Amino acid sequence: MTRPYVPIDCEFHDVLEATAVRRRVAVIHHLDDDGRTRVLEGRIADLYAAGAVEYMRLDDGNVIRLDRIVSIDGERLDAYQRR
Repeated sequence: MTRPYVPIDCEFHDVLEATAVRRRVAVIHHLDDDGRTRVLEGRIADLYAAGAVEYMRLDDGNVIRLDRIVSIDGERLDAYQRR
Protein backbone atom coordinates (compact mmCIF):
# COMPACT_ATOMS: atom_id res chain seq x y z
CA MET A 1 0.00 0.00 0.00
CA THR A 2 1.33 3.43 -0.94
CA ARG A 3 1.72 6.13 1.70
CA PRO A 4 -0.38 9.27 1.30
CA TYR A 5 1.44 12.04 -0.56
CA VAL A 6 3.13 14.68 1.61
CA PRO A 7 3.77 17.96 -0.27
CA ILE A 8 7.43 18.97 -0.37
CA ASP A 9 8.83 22.31 0.77
CA CYS A 10 8.55 25.10 -1.83
CA GLU A 11 12.27 25.93 -1.55
CA PHE A 12 13.20 22.32 -2.35
CA HIS A 13 10.81 22.44 -5.30
CA ASP A 14 12.79 25.50 -6.46
CA VAL A 15 15.97 23.39 -6.31
CA LEU A 16 14.32 20.79 -8.56
CA GLU A 17 13.12 23.44 -11.00
CA ALA A 18 16.59 25.04 -11.19
CA THR A 19 18.14 21.64 -11.86
CA ALA A 20 15.59 20.99 -14.62
CA VAL A 21 16.17 24.38 -16.26
CA ARG A 22 19.95 23.85 -16.30
CA ARG A 23 19.42 20.48 -18.05
CA ARG A 24 22.35 18.96 -16.23
CA VAL A 25 22.71 15.38 -15.06
CA ALA A 26 21.84 15.09 -11.38
CA VAL A 27 22.44 12.35 -8.82
CA ILE A 28 19.10 11.51 -7.23
CA HIS A 29 18.65 9.38 -4.12
CA HIS A 30 15.05 8.28 -3.62
CA LEU A 31 12.98 5.65 -1.86
CA ASP A 32 11.48 2.82 -3.90
CA ASP A 33 8.07 1.26 -3.16
CA ASP A 34 9.67 -1.04 -0.57
CA GLY A 35 11.31 1.88 1.27
CA ARG A 36 14.82 1.09 0.05
CA THR A 37 17.09 3.90 -1.08
CA ARG A 38 17.89 3.86 -4.79
CA VAL A 39 20.29 6.07 -6.74
CA LEU A 40 19.68 7.35 -10.27
CA GLU A 41 21.57 9.73 -12.49
CA GLY A 42 19.63 11.70 -15.05
CA ARG A 43 18.22 14.95 -16.32
CA ILE A 44 14.87 16.18 -15.07
CA ALA A 45 12.60 16.28 -18.11
CA ASP A 46 9.41 17.36 -16.31
CA LEU A 47 7.93 18.26 -12.94
CA TYR A 48 4.18 17.72 -12.89
CA ALA A 49 1.15 16.96 -10.73
CA ALA A 50 -1.40 14.22 -11.27
CA GLY A 51 -4.24 13.46 -8.89
CA ALA A 52 -2.90 15.83 -6.17
CA VAL A 53 0.51 14.10 -6.22
CA GLU A 54 3.68 15.73 -7.60
CA TYR A 55 6.15 13.80 -9.74
CA MET A 56 9.49 14.21 -11.47
CA ARG A 57 10.07 12.51 -14.83
CA LEU A 58 13.66 11.97 -15.90
CA ASP A 59 14.83 11.99 -19.51
CA ASP A 60 15.21 8.19 -19.40
CA GLY A 61 11.52 7.77 -18.50
CA ASN A 62 11.92 7.07 -14.78
CA VAL A 63 9.22 8.74 -12.69
CA ILE A 64 9.75 9.61 -9.01
CA ARG A 65 7.14 10.92 -6.59
CA LEU A 66 8.59 14.12 -5.13
CA ASP A 67 8.00 13.15 -1.49
CA ARG A 68 10.08 9.98 -2.12
CA ILE A 69 13.21 12.00 -2.96
CA VAL A 70 15.94 11.76 -0.32
CA SER A 71 18.38 14.12 -2.06
CA ILE A 72 19.39 15.61 -5.36
CA ASP A 73 23.06 16.47 -5.89
CA GLY A 74 23.57 16.39 -2.12
CA GLU A 75 20.64 18.73 -1.33
CA ARG A 76 18.56 16.75 1.17
CA LEU A 77 14.79 17.12 1.16
CA ASP A 78 14.56 16.67 4.94
CA ALA A 79 16.88 19.66 5.49
CA TYR A 80 14.26 21.89 3.86
CA GLN A 81 11.28 20.41 5.68
CA ARG A 82 12.71 21.28 9.09
CA ARG A 83 12.84 25.00 8.36
